[in-house]
Amino acid sequence: MSSGGRILVIKLAALGDVVQAFGPFAAIRAHHPGAEITLLTTPPYAGLLRRSPWFDRIWADGRPAWTDLPALWRLARRLRAARFDRVYDLQTSSRSSRYRWLVGRHPDWSGIAPGASHPHANPGRDRMHTAERQREQLEMAGITAFPPPPLDWLEEDIGGLGLPERFALLIPGASPGRPGKRWPAERFAALAAGLDLPVAVAGGPAEAPFAATIAAARPDGAIDLTGRTSLSALAAVARRAAFAVGNDTGPAHLAAAAGCPTLVLFGPESDPALCAPRGRTVAVLRHARLADLEVAEVRAALGGLGVA
Repeated sequence: MSSGGRILVIKLAALGDVVQAFGPFAAIRAHHPGAEITLLTTPPYAGLLRRSPWFDRIWADGRPAWTDLPALWRLARRLRAARFDRVYDLQTSSRSSRYRWLVGRHPDWSGIAPGASHPHANPGRDRMHTAERQREQLEMAGITAFPPPPLDWLEEDIGGLGLPERFALLIPGASPGRPGKRWPAERFAALAAGLDLPVAVAGGPAEAPFAATIAAARPDGAIDLTGRTSLSALAAVARRAAFAVGNDTGPAHLAAAAGCPTLVLFGPESDPALCAPRGRTVAVLRHARLADLEVAEVRAALGGLGVA
């Protein structure tokens, strides 16, 4: 089976992982050009991926609580009724592997679920970068062509954001539960103070205090975009930025994928060899303790990126 049929793709979270799956999404669509392809995901990513050219349907109810039996039943009934011919589980978690029982045993299954017809049978898969791991998984399922994913759909009207023609984009946030992934806002502010172009700060509403700290370090302030952009608008902002500096967080992955020259700061809590963003121009700077990473080191890395 390669052209038609009914295909399910599972990718539940998180933003960085969703962005890393753009290539696999494109490969699946190219391999099944006439298929009806459904993506099972979660609400934060449904709106973004509805803009993409890879799916005919987006289902956002992909992660009900295990204790919510009515929601689980609704999901199982929906999955079984769709009568999928093949499933590509790109989440490959214990949760998504259990969905093989919700879908039923009929479809081909690419992933790591017990009994999968097309298992990713590499015992070293967890030591591979996400991009290479997912590519090998799809190769083991018979996909051989991996066209560059088109990203022209990552666009939105951002005329109302007040951005200058040339600016730097700073992304100071990260997962609230993993503070070790955050370079301190005061260091971002010191970096911003030494830049010779305007600065915009991106993130969710919770990052507004970081934006204020950064703005206070510059006579001209900073453009606070926190809480003001959808994911597609953030990609449009990044595409227009001279460069971006951010922590290992989903928006930095999105900026890199959009083609923005991006410097990503890593601490000890994640390994860039496994999950560094991919893009046209991406550099990684890792420090054993991000709080100790000096501004001068970041400036030097930007110089190596050819943007400062």
